[in-house]
Formats: sequence, structure tokens, C-alpha cells
Amino acid sequence: MKRAILVARGELTLLLRSRVAALGLGTLLALSAIAAATSYAHMAGERSVRSAQQQATDDLFAAQPARHPHRVVHYGSFAHRPLGVLAAFDPGVDRYTGTTLYLEGHRQNAAAFGAARESSGLIRFGELTPAFVLQVLTPLLLVFMGFPMVARERENGSLVPLRALGVQPGELLLGKALALAALAALAMLPTVAALAAASLLAPTEAIGAGMIALAYALYLLVWVVLIVAVSGLCHRSRTALVTLVAVWAGMTIVVPRLAADIASRTAPQPSRIENDLALQTDLRRIGDSHDPNDPFFADFRRRTLQQFGVARIEDLPLNYRGLVSLEGEALTSRLFVQYALKTMGIQRRQVTLMDRFAVLSPALAARRVSMAAAGTDLENHWRFLQQAEAFRFDMVQRLNRLHAEAVDFADDSARSRDAASERRSRVGAGNWAAIPDFRFVPDTPAGRLAAAGNSFGMLLAWLCLALALGGLAARRMRAEGP
Repeated sequence: MKRAILVARGELTLLLRSRVAALGLGTLLALSAIAAATSYAHMAGERSVRSAQQQATDDLFAAQPARHPHRVVHYGSFAHRPLGVLAAFDPGVDRYTGTTLYLEGHRQNAAAFGAARESSGLIRFGELTPAFVLQVLTPLLLVFMGFPMVARERENGSLVPLRALGVQPGELLLGKALALAALAALAMLPTVAALAAASLLAPTEAIGAGMIALAYALYLLVWVVLIVAVSGLCHRSRTALVTLVAVWAGMTIVVPRLAADIASRTAPQPSRIENDLALQTDLRRIGDSHDPNDPFFADFRRRTLQQFGVARIEDLPLNYRGLVSLEGEALTSRLFVQYALKTMGIQRRQVTLMDRFAVLSPALAARRVSMAAAGTDLENHWRFLQQAEAFRFDMVQRLNRLHAEAVDFADDSARSRDAASERRSRVGAGNWAAIPDFRFVPDTPAGRLAAAGNSFGMLLAWLCLALALGGLAARRMRAEGP
């Protein structure tokens, strides 16, 4: 180990004397710092805007004047998906999934205002975020700094003197890896500082920040060992460079894109138009609450009269129109949930297929961990959609119950042609403020850790593979002799 440390010290001295290496490392540190600062500033602004929009929405809903409850059902409300502080590190799917849901009766709307839809197509090539810098740019810098580390010794003929001094191939490779790992650790400093600051701002996110730091430390360590191993296996520095650049391009660019394309083709998702047409067809099958002659609701009327022991809907103790609205919303909402679960199932299959490609690219595993820890993966988006739908259903049913209990049936039936009945069918404005505001509850740190468990395992598997390759390089160097 002592000889390995001496080798690492000598390699670091050589790298620090190199203007190219110093320029490359300085550029990467500057990019990391800029990415952290700009991403945090952008996400902090976005988080503030969404919070203000949600508050404005809640205030407008509560400030409505006295109205008929069914008018408020159609007036609706909005749910804005909030952002955690770690979204500044890895925005994940936030740019593509939409951030705002319009919540109204009889409908389940899609999330709108995704940044990718509002921006140019260049956003899909990758934003300058700390996650992008660590996933893509840092490995490339390590490749350019580390490709000649061992191959250069072979080309210069310095392996023989080193062996004569008692330096074994394993110690040489370990020393080179320690030197390159020191540079990787230095490259991670801005990210670690940003994650530490995020943990101080939001202590509940400390576990997530630790997950991200650990995942990228493992990811960069994989690259360090892999680079040194390939450099040890190649007889020329040029061969090592070409090989490592090809490996970098495949792992960080080709495989992730290929995985996404294959996943979308293997588990295709119906278009929004196809989904809406199928949903409307099924809605017509289950009954139309606005049609008095609809067979289902004709049966519902018979059952309701029987339940209350009366012969006419006018004799019911509750407003029959409100009861119909309650039943109709319950039916349609169950169908909405079925379609949402079907869509989520398709998307989960796509995510699972992409996860399998992590055997070809550790970048996919690192990305999965960082999105899960930051709360910006698809699971978090689905969680938002499910909570928003549950809130929508509860809000609409509260209003429908108000319709059934607080509005007289006779006034309700005559309100479109009689001004006095229309005024009496309104309920007090205080009822709107009594409806709870939407508040999103994110996944717990334990849940995020569980979601990232397999990806952590894949990173460890990649590290073992890289170490095995390093062992092969050491054996070949020993076989070459002094």
C-alpha cells in the first residue's frame, strides 16, 4: 500500500504540472459550480412560483360568492406539483410530465405546462444540471486525464525500472487509480457542497442528499477503475483513448437513448386522443347522469325511492339531483382511476425495461438513484396524480353532498326559469372555505431508498466488474515479465 501511495503522489504531481489537465479540471469545476448555482436559482424560482400559484388558487376558490354547488363543481380548482430542494440537482421528469392539473367535476384532466412543451427541442439534449455534469461530462474528463496513466509507462519503458524497485503491477494500478480518484473527488466538491446546503435548508432531505452523493461516488469510482484497467490492458495510449471514448459514448449517450426507444416500442402507450376516445366510449356505457331516460339512472331512481320509502322524487328528504350527481361522479371516477392505473402500468413496464439496460450502462443506474432521491422520478409524478385525483373526487363529492342536502329540489328544478328560485338555490360562500386545500405529500426517505435499492446494487455490480478487469490487467502485466 505504501508503494501505491507513492505512485499516486507522483501521478498527481505529474497531472498538476500539466496545463491541459489543470485547464480541464478547472473547466469542469467551473461548470459544476455554474450548474449548481443556476439550477438552484431556477428551481428556487420555480418552487416559489408554484407555491404562490397554489395559494392564489386556494384563495380564489375560497373567495367565491354564494353560488349553486354544481356551478362550483364546474368552476373547479387547480393542483400544482411542488418541487423539493433536491430537484435543483436532478430535475428528472419534471420538464416533460406537466406540473399543473385542472380539477373539475366529471373529468380527469392531464397535467399541463411541461417545460419541454413550452421550450425548444434543444431541452431534450440535456440541461446543464449537476446531475448532467456528473453523469456525462465528469467521466469524459476522467477519460482524457486517465487514459495514458499505465499505457504511458509501457510506451516509455518505465515499467521495468518500476518492477526493479519492487513496485508490483497491482500496486501500480492501485496507485494510478488513487490519483484519478482524487481528481474525481475534487470534481464532486461543488456537488457535495450544494447537497450539504440543501440538507441544511431542508433537513428532511438529508437522506436523499446522502443517497445522491453515494450513488455518484460509486458511479465515478466505477469509471476510475475502468479507465485505469483499460489503460493497463492497452499497449498504446492512443488505443486506450479510442477505446475509452467509445465506451464513454456508448454508456452515457447511446445506451440510454437506445433503452428509451426500445422501452417505448416494447410497451407502447396509447396517444392522448386514443385514450380519450376509449374513455368516452366507456363513459357512455356506464350511464349518463344528465339523461333522465338513461337505463342505469332510471334504475337508480327506482332504488332511491325504494330506499326512502316514497313514491316520487319530490317527496325525498334530499335533493334528488344532488343524489344523481353523487352517484354519477362515483361511477365516472372509478373509470378514471382504472384508466390512470392502466397508463401507469404501461409506464412502469417502460421504466422496468430501461432499468434492465443498466447492465450495459452504469449511467442509467446512477440516474435512477438521483431521480428517486430527488423526488423527480415518474413514481413521484404518479404519486402527485393519484393524490390530485383523490382530492378532486373528495372536493366534487363534498359539493354534490351540499347540492343534495342544502338545495331544495323544487327550487333546483325551477332555477333556470325563476329568478327567486335561482337565488334560493345558492348556498353561502362560507361553504367553499370549509373545503380543504390541496397539499401534496411526497414519498418518505425510506420509500425513496427502497425505490433506488436495485440501482445501488447495479452500481456495486459494475464496480465489481471494473475491479475484475483491473485484476486481469494486473495479471497480464505480471505475465509480461520485468
